[in-house]
Amino acid sequence: MTDDRWLIYGAYGYTGELIAREAVDRGLDPILAGRTRGKLDRLAEDLGCDFRAFGLSDEALPQLLDDVAIVLNCAGPFAETYEPMVGACLESGTHYLDITGEIEVFEAIKGYDERAHEADVMLLPGVGFDVVPSDCLAAHLAERLPDAESLALGFKAEGGFSPGTMKTAIDGLGEGGMIRRGGQLESVPAAWKTREIDFGDGPAMATTFPWGDVSTAHHTTGIPDIEFYLAFPPSTIERMKYQRYLAPVLSLGPVKSLLKSLVDRKVDGPDAETRETTDALLWGEVSDGEQTLTSRLRTPNTYRLTTLSALEILQRVLDGDAPVGYQTPASAYGPDLVLSIEGVERTDEPAETPN
Repeated sequence: MTDDRWLIYGAYGYTGELIAREAVDRGLDPILAGRTRGKLDRLAEDLGCDFRAFGLSDEALPQLLDDVAIVLNCAGPFAETYEPMVGACLESGTHYLDITGEIEVFEAIKGYDERAHEADVMLLPGVGFDVVPSDCLAAHLAERLPDAESLALGFKAEGGFSPGTMKTAIDGLGEGGMIRRGGQLESVPAAWKTREIDFGDGPAMATTFPWGDVSTAHHTTGIPDIEFYLAFPPSTIERMKYQRYLAPVLSLGPVKSLLKSLVDRKVDGPDAETRETTDALLWGEVSDGEQTLTSRLRTPNTYRLTTLSALEILQRVLDGDAPVGYQTPASAYGPDLVLSIEGVERTDEPAETPN
């Protein structure tokens, strides 16, 4: 294995290509990979990179990674791609990164922790907007209030979604929400709880959403009760509640396939101007029952942040900073990891105590 060789799988997808282009601009030399040779060939020629075309059902997958120090998996939905790639990385001794935000994927990869230690490999899913800024915010709040019993996180963002993100959201239709209570994951209805949150630009309505931090923030902080909120217009929140009644239909395979085909035809993802001119606001709150602390982050556009954070972590691994076993961004690199990313600002509010 060569310590500086790394591979990006799903390189021709919306986010994968953003990361690949930024990497080349920085003088890095990724191996571009994915299933479709024609798409890889065109991108590799444009960027001047090597490429490898293979599917994740390839029995030779571990051998294809033998000379690779790091895999960055950008091919979602990650519920369909993590298992063969993680298995191959463990067999080949290759560090694994991905940009998932799926709770079930985080929970599943956490189950490989012992094998990762045996293989001297780091498994770090969620190196993009899901969940670098929110995980770092959770860790920061836990440092501010070490005896916290509850954690709430959330974000408000502009700029739209990529085709891959939309397809992952479609896969979750009909499944409701997820929170953590007493350290255990707990299913709740869609749009289960709604509250008004000041993300940093005034009050906005937000509702509970099954974001990856319901898994990762518990691993990072040990806080037993966790909820995650997304800001939506009130009318959208009301429509989300209808999922409770439409779940049997929305969960049907043919319905999801139809919706994904519409995504393929209609969704391109945010353009360059949108990525450069929009940002995201994150909010976090911890309580120990006696006092409540609030902190916030302002970050670049979610896809710009994903590009920057994925490459920040990748560079750290290339430099030899790769704590073995299952990791979250903040468990590996601490709460200030996010502050090393250009354009990120963090603010703290003083403690609130009951009257």
